[in-house]
Amino acid sequence: MIPVAGGSLTRISTASGPDNAPRWSPDGKFIAFVSAAQEEDPPQLLLAPSAGGAPADVAPDLDLQPGDLQWGVGAGNDALYFTSVAKGETQIFTVNVRAKRVMPVTSGPRGVTAVNVAPSGRAMVYLANDFAHMNDVYAAKLDASGERKISSVNATLWQQLNLASVERMSFKGADGWDIDGFLVKPLGFAADRKYPVILSIHGGPAGMYGVDWFHEFQVYAAKGWAVFFTNPRGSTGYGRKFQRAIANEWGGKDYVDIMNGVSAVLARNPWIDSTRLGVTGGSYGGFMTNWIVGHTNLFKAAVTLRSISNFISDEGTRDGAYGHREDFGGDLFDRFDFYWERSPLKYVRNVTTPLLILHSDNDYRVPIEQGEQWFRALRHFGKTAEIVFFPRENHNLTRTGEPKHLVESLNWQMYWFDRYLGGKDVAPPVVETR
Repeated sequence: MIPVAGGSLTRISTASGPDNAPRWSPDGKFIAFVSAAQEEDPPQLLLAPSAGGAPADVAPDLDLQPGDLQWGVGAGNDALYFTSVAKGETQIFTVNVRAKRVMPVTSGPRGVTAVNVAPSGRAMVYLANDFAHMNDVYAAKLDASGERKISSVNATLWQQLNLASVERMSFKGADGWDIDGFLVKPLGFAADRKYPVILSIHGGPAGMYGVDWFHEFQVYAAKGWAVFFTNPRGSTGYGRKFQRAIANEWGGKDYVDIMNGVSAVLARNPWIDSTRLGVTGGSYGGFMTNWIVGHTNLFKAAVTLRSISNFISDEGTRDGAYGHREDFGGDLFDRFDFYWERSPLKYVRNVTTPLLILHSDNDYRVPIEQGEQWFRALRHFGKTAEIVFFPRENHNLTRTGEPKHLVESLNWQMYWFDRYLGGKDVAPPVVETR
């Protein structure tokens, strides 16, 4: 803290790890914030005197990932509100600062974010979406009662579209753990027909799939393809133990979780054509796509985005250099052989699946050399592969990229899956002037 007129600094947080989202209490005497001792440690909700002093943990049993931190304005210094991912959903939670008790506020199969408490303390507004609807603004009382929709920004568009819904399922992963999966049927589904299915793997691995809006899956479903996606170990929203079970398991038990999900969805849905399976993913999902095609020939087409192929070179060229220490039990120089063992590049000779590689030229999290190495090795061993580079884009192309590149990325994916799952002799997408 520093006075508006200038002066000496007063340090509020003391942890060695990241501290963020500072929020003044209504009376100005305290500052609430989110803290972690280290990057991979569980977050804490801390409350510190604004004049300086030792912070107190107001939610010692917290096993969530708080964001959008807000005070219950007008309600004294008793209540904090925040959003968190939770088992395939994103919901609003509250913590009673004095009682140190966390309670859910909203519920239901949707993603609720950007909560903001009114100055009166009698209401809150937030964004909410689900699998078939993008965000709109909602208002409700602080206990979520009396909810009403404030905006309908895409009402006209929705009247013109036929959107797919998602079905939730669960299955047993490695160690007998319960794993969540989600299945999207193709539009126009008929039970007497056979359909291809695309397995999509999220990034992170500290990410989460669920009932949120995913435009890619709507495009896949509109093409007549089913989509299966899941939250293997390493995913957020299922507690600290589940998330950190990824340590030393990249390409290990996470792979078992995912492939057990594929087996489960095939067994429960005889309308899926098991000879026409596709796989795709970005970042960690791209790594896992590369890993999968090097360890099974089950899939007939693969599209890998912003993907790691070689942990040895990635460690020294990425923006978070030597950033896999916590997941790999040490840095590259301590566990060199293990980093190579878990690199998809080591298994490139095994690949039989036709592979399309999409990469951004300004990706500093997974540098472009990762895509280049993977492509060159595949072609060196006579594998079917193509590579596409996106200029000016970074690691987040498929969410915040230039609109024309978002469309191009999807068109390239459609081209590849049409060709190898649909048996169509299609030409590559026409690339506009860049």
